Amino acid sequence: MKKAIIIVVALLSVLTACNENNKSNDINMNVNQKEKVKEVPGRRNFGTQHPVMTPQPCIMIATYDENQVPDVMMAAWGGQCDYDKITFDLGAHKTTENIKLKKAFTVSFATEENTAQSDYLGLVSGNKVTDKVKRAGFTVTPSPNVDAPIINEYKLTLECRVVEMEENTDGGARVVGEVVNWSADESILNAEGKVDLAKLRPIIFDSSALIYRAVGDSVGQAWHSGKKFQ
Repeated sequence: MKKAIIIVVALLSVLTACNENNKSNDINMNVNQKEKVKEVPGRRNFGTQHPVMTPQPCIMIATYDENQVPDVMMAAWGGQCDYDKITFDLGAHKTTENIKLKKAFTVSFATEENTAQSDYLGLVSGNKVTDKVKRAGFTVTPSPNVDAPIINEYKLTLECRVVEMEENTDGGARVVGEVVNWSADESILNAEGKVDLAKLRPIIFDSSALIYRAVGDSVGQAWHSGKKFQ
């Protein structure tokens, strides 16, 4: 019986050592993979240091809390992921908690004319300043389609309900929302009734220079400019 116990203990020790070796090998493999990254000749190489992904939208996410107090934050890591769906990643914010609670939000777009207000809404936490929307000089209309506020001063707004929310261990989440309706102020529409970005003048976040840039100028026609190469 004692011999059997000794053999089992010995086997466990070997297995533990093997697992530790495997972990060590995995770590070494990852290190080696990083070491294998080679520089692109003729260019300045940065490795993985602060990758620049552009353009990054300045999307304004509006939500209600349990007392129907409106909150808005700016996010840059977001975009369209299907014909009627959008997605974004959030850290541990008041907005994140509100979305968990209400399963709804609206998304608008910061513009050249409200850059300072939009930046302020991104700087200040709704956990600390509960009336920050009012302080920014903005007014609110409840969405008729989802349990979330529409910020009247933003001229293009998507009303969304949550269809997927993948929470992480840091209190943040990746959110996918289905657009149930979107509306635009008449002042940003062209003669055909379509949104004119030259009139809207949305801004994007320049992560390289840490500044905002306005969008609007036309430089080509989609599905047309490249025909000369066909």
